Amino acid sequence: MPTLTRQTREQLLTYDQEFQKLVEQHTQYEEQLLQLSHSSYLNLEDLQREVTLKKLKLRVKDAMERYVATRLNHGV
Repeated sequence: MPTLTRQTREQLLTYDQEFQKLVEQHTQYEEQLLQLSHSSYLNLEDLQREVTLKKLKLRVKDAMERYVATRLNHGV
């Protein structure tokens, strides 16, 4: 099943604009978190931003998983 999921993801990433947008959002959140992690000091605002970004990233990841599952059930 993981291979099928990987194949489905690759197909969606190639052909599906909605899935591409989700992946792009996930990547943007990851990049922003990476930038924050390079800071030697995080103030309260930075810490709140980090928590928010982690939640957003997780929400997008969940959306991507649901999207893949839906496509698997309906045959990409």
